[in-house]
Amino acid sequence: MRIVISALKGFAIETSDGPIGTVVDFLFDDSVWKVRWLVVECGSWLKSRRVLIHPSAISYMDLDDQRIEVPLTRSQVRESPTWLSDQPVSRQMENNLYDYYGWDPLWGGSGAIASPLMAPPYLGLSENADVEIRLRDSGDPHLRSYLEIVGYHIHAIDGGIGHIENFMLDDSDWSLEYFIVDTSNWWLGAHVLIAPSAVTEIEWSDRLVRLNVSREQVKTSPIWDPLVAFNSVYAQRLHRHYGWPGSTT
Repeated sequence: MRIVISALKGFAIETSDGPIGTVVDFLFDDSVWKVRWLVVECGSWLKSRRVLIHPSAISYMDLDDQRIEVPLTRSQVRESPTWLSDQPVSRQMENNLYDYYGWDPLWGGSGAIASPLMAPPYLGLSENADVEIRLRDSGDPHLRSYLEIVGYHIHAIDGGIGHIENFMLDDSDWSLEYFIVDTSNWWLGAHVLIAPSAVTEIEWSDRLVRLNVSREQVKTSPIWDPLVAFNSVYAQRLHRHYGWPGSTT
């Protein structure tokens, strides 16, 4: 099922013996465009600590009641490896979580999209080169915050087209299938979907995403209407229009 990712922000996370908090962010891998971690704010029961939950741990998701169930206990979460949320998520931290919970780091398969997007950790660039190098060493350079990238400007090969407003998520493997782009004043605020495979470069310090499509292609693309269900007919039209491989069904 395709879901606009912002709709999941604020969902309650429930373990087998009670709730542990709410989803406040998503960390995704910009080399394969998949959500790797849900960031959960635990609130007062765990001294407002934030914890990371892997998508493979989700056993049930109720969109109407806005809750996600995970087969864990509150005690397991309490005793899990501590992540300092003001620090980048290191590979060691991720390995500790995989080992502690028994989660599979290869869950979801590879499905990699070729990406030239190597960049600093998701907390951003440092003005000091030495500090930047240390951050690269301590954090995964491909791990990004959903909240960070929302609002980034989008440039076609011949000029700007708008900004990232959201993502379309496939909840079967938690892949980010499309950017939802608000064209702002350029095209009367229409919304269009852009596949990550169209990205040629992300300039993280300038909050800018560059695409391999033209403004005319975007302007003549099928408009995305959030009030109309995403379906295979629309996906086929979209992929055919841009010449993207495959089509979402």
